[in-house]
Amino acid sequence: MESYQPISATEKEIIEDFSMFETWEDKYEYIIDMGKKLAPLNDSFKTDDYKIKGCQSSVWIHSFEKDGRVYFEGDSDAVIVKGLVSLMIHVLSGHTPQAIIDAPLGFIDEVGLSSHLAQTRSNGLRAMIKQMKLDATAFKLKG
Repeated sequence: MESYQPISATEKEIIEDFSMFETWEDKYEYIIDMGKKLAPLNDSFKTDDYKIKGCQSSVWIHSFEKDGRVYFEGDSDAVIVKGLVSLMIHVLSGHTPQAIIDAPLGFIDEVGLSSHLAQTRSNGLRAMIKQMKLDATAFKLKG
């Protein structure tokens, strides 16, 4: 059986990772690198059914449940946004629906993403998180 660390522990690691970078240029580069490591999303999920509404770029999130845990995969046509997709998948994927629903995701403010992302990207990030939590809620209700 796989072991999972709590979402809060992953958030703490991300905060520590971001603290290593002095400038926002370096932090953006780190986010872009995360996007480059994201597993490719099957083209069958790059449809309007999986597209996140409220994102200026095209963002697709596919979720599925296995053994009581929710997994996410995704993609974007914009490099920074793809990095944000990767970041959120890293934090939320593989957890129970309730853990995902309850996750405060305070690391977003703590690392400065809320204040350093353009308004449109920040709105898109919120829309992505909302959809991931909605998906988790749907899996919880299916129980």
